[in-house]
Amino acid sequence: MKKFYGHRAYVQSAGVRHDLEIDGFAVAVSAELGVELERHRVRSFDEMAEWGDDLSGFDLIVALSPASQRRALDLTRHAHLEIEYWPIIDPTGLGETREAKLASYRQARDQIHKRILERFGPPDADSLGDSNE
Repeated sequence: MKKFYGHRAYVQSAGVRHDLEIDGFAVAVSAELGVELERHRVRSFDEMAEWGDDLSGFDLIVALSPASQRRALDLTRHAHLEIEYWPIIDPTGLGETREAKLASYRQARDQIHKRILERFGPPDADSLGDSNE
């Protein structure tokens, strides 16, 4: 989001669990678009709450898995915000070779990219030079 829209919106990434490190294949295919994820930290919804990020302060939650959609709905049942589910393939465990795995991750990346453009419109021209997530 930041790569394409700069600081037009506050964006925070979270998942159901935070016990995993950022996936190296995700880092590699994101770098192909100029998006740097090497320093990205995986965090959970619970961890966000511990750090003071109140989910009710967000306008939109985009869930990329049924589990994250259920968790977001549960955590925000008393908040007025939009939750969208984007059915994106889960590339983990797909492919036997490195190239096959990268192809699966590229497919997921491209699905997310397409949904972002459909939902939020064309990127800001001045943000495309910024290589942050």
